[in-house]
Amino acid sequence: MHRSKIELHNIDCLPFMKQCEDKQFDLAIVDPPYAINIENSGTMFKKFGSTKGWDSNRPNKEYFEELKRISKNQIVWGGNYFFDLLGQTKCVIWWDKMNGTNMMADGELAWTNFDKHSKRFEMHHFSSGYDKKIHPTQKPNKLYEWCLMNFAERGQKIIDTHLGSGSIAIACDKLGFDLVATEIDKDYFDKANKRLNQHRQQQTLF
Repeated sequence: MHRSKIELHNIDCLPFMKQCEDKQFDLAIVDPPYAINIENSGTMFKKFGSTKGWDSNRPNKEYFEELKRISKNQIVWGGNYFFDLLGQTKCVIWWDKMNGTNMMADGELAWTNFDKHSKRFEMHHFSSGYDKKIHPTQKPNKLYEWCLMNFAERGQKIIDTHLGSGSIAIACDKLGFDLVATEIDKDYFDKANKRLNQHRQQQTLF
């Protein structure tokens, strides 16, 4: 299997994208802030020290224009919060969290630009498939693995503009995809790097 080249940058994504070439990346998989202030929405998020205000504003039109310029295809988590900026789509991804009757959301939606049928990924929000959470909106590695297996091809180059917990980096490393990712917050950037290094050490051992 191809050994992944993972490039992680502690930088604001917009100026980084501006220096990228047109269609430099085959696929963008991103999870930008939804502007729902989730970091301060309950006691369960206090353990992350979530007082930074990173989820108080969503990306503007310029961000999405740049994202579409530098990537051939896009998967945007939280797509239902950005339809006015992204436009219509034939293909959405639905993460079914299998929550049953609890008060949590039943799932999350991603917008894509693919000319495919919509697809569903099933995984319980609190299943054993989750690593220890280091970020309030951390997504499971398996979700990103599923996205790559269903929407990417071998040898393609991936970009993520909001690295967060680093789950996508672990998925790309495991499946052999090259990744370039940015994260503006130094604390989350360092934690994501640590997660990736721990994953690689485990892979070496086993």
